[in-house]
Amino acid sequence: MVVMIETIFALLMIVNHEIVEHRIQDTLSDCLKHKRIAERTNKGTSVLYKCIKSKAEIEINIDGSHTIEKLILE
Repeated sequence: MVVMIETIFALLMIVNHEIVEHRIQDTLSDCLKHKRIAERTNKGTSVLYKCIKSKAEIEINIDGSHTIEKLILE
């Protein structure tokens, strides 16, 4: 397991003013695309989706995938 700090685009799922899930996106346009899909899928709920560009502690998994360990909000 390797942890490093990178600037990433992340799609946040916010419920009751709390970030409950975050996913790394390759580009801002990918993030906005997935945000639109999520909003259409969950229409009528109180879930908020937001795209951000932020620094984050990223974990590189054994299979080469990346996951967010911690967002560094500035």
